[in-house]
Amino acid sequence: MVEKMMKSIEEKYGKPFSHWVQLLKNSGLEKHGDMLKLLKSDFGFSHGFANLVAHKARESDAASAGSSDSLIDSQYAKGKEQLRPIYDTLIKKISNFGNDFEIAPKKAYVSLRRSKQFALIQPSTKTRVDVGINLKGKEPTEKLEASGSFNAMVSHRVRLTDVKQIDKELMAWLKEAYENA
Repeated sequence: MVEKMMKSIEEKYGKPFSHWVQLLKNSGLEKHGDMLKLLKSDFGFSHGFANLVAHKARESDAASAGSSDSLIDSQYAKGKEQLRPIYDTLIKKISNFGNDFEIAPKKAYVSLRRSKQFALIQPSTKTRVDVGINLKGKEPTEKLEASGSFNAMVSHRVRLTDVKQIDKELMAWLKEAYENA
């Protein structure tokens, strides 16, 4: 996803990715938010693209492909390898919503954000991936549970043990959360 975004920046914003990274490095700006503001207000960048360029300019872990990959790889190691196809399938399907979101790996989960977090993917046990979804005000169901103590950054959780459980209903909830973000 990151590579795809990096390649499409020139088409969308008229100059290669390296130009925008260097522009931010030369700008004298140090704060991530200030860099986002510059790219968005002065050059019309969407949040996702601005965030990617700012992370690269600051050389922060969230946008470094090696760091991101290693964080994700470590989440799906030590007996959780069989869960990786669930993560990969979710990311592929969510990418069909648009390319204006950030994939931000953390130590234990991956946050998915536009202007705010709309979902997270976490291999919670050796047999289950939990998908946290921000759908405030939506009534829980048997499948779409209230998040409870799972994670305060999301309102609901869906438990997955198999790729086949990634169905139209789950993708509709994720799309709604994506659009609300």
